[in-house]
Amino acid sequence: MDDQPFVDYVSDRLCQLPGVTAVSLGGSRGQGIHRPDSDWDFAIYYRAHFDPQPLRDIGWPGDVFEIGGWSDGVFNGGAWLQVDGRRVDVHYRDLDTIDRELERASEGRFRIEPLMFHLAGIPTYLVLAELAVSRVLRGRLPRPDYPMALRETAPRVWWDRADRTFDYARVNHAPYGRLTQCAGLVAQAASQAAHAVLAARGEWVTNEKTLLTRAGLRPVDELIAAAGPDLAALGQVVDQCRDFCGQRVRQAVAPAGPQVAS
Repeated sequence: MDDQPFVDYVSDRLCQLPGVTAVSLGGSRGQGIHRPDSDWDFAIYYRAHFDPQPLRDIGWPGDVFEIGGWSDGVFNGGAWLQVDGRRVDVHYRDLDTIDRELERASEGRFRIEPLMFHLAGIPTYLVLAELAVSRVLRGRLPRPDYPMALRETAPRVWWDRADRTFDYARVNHAPYGRLTQCAGLVAQAASQAAHAVLAARGEWVTNEKTLLTRAGLRPVDELIAAAGPDLAALGQVVDQCRDFCGQRVRQAVAPAGPQVAS
């Protein structure tokens, strides 16, 4: 099956599920920047209630999770499937949650929720980012602009987390040569700093795959790679990463106005 008939087939089946009012194609496929081996990220939108059993009953091979199977937050579940030999992810999206996060983001408010495979966690405005960059296949969905209030508050929140994480690595692990813990915390802090940079620019983020690259923080790779268990050198690596990330955040924030501590 060619790509467009495949998209039509999947979106039609998803749109027929009870309660589903809209279907979108996200990720690299939705933005047209995919590789040949990229998976297919579909999202189904419903209001208040969705029963995954009819999705399971379609018979596509894979795992269909219950609501809340991935987290209790905005990224509340989905399915990992094989359809026509292609890897397909289906994400559940509650329109009541969308409405709430639209209002919160317009006021500069959001939460950061833990989610598997995400070093920094995810901001609750991620579900708005999906709407902004995804391709709507069936139904109608809002396409939000990046709120100015979010550009003012999010960089401060993210950099505060990053700064504290760098500090913890420097004080509690580097002096004892704990390379694994230091490297892990530096990677987490760099991801948090990258969120700060992109928030200051008003750029939506939907995942962490290209987060450091987009934020200009890829040189952190070389700094982490140079780390070793030597106590002085390990502390120096943490300091270098912190200084570099802080500089990038301040550069991004300066044009927008809000102050971020050095």
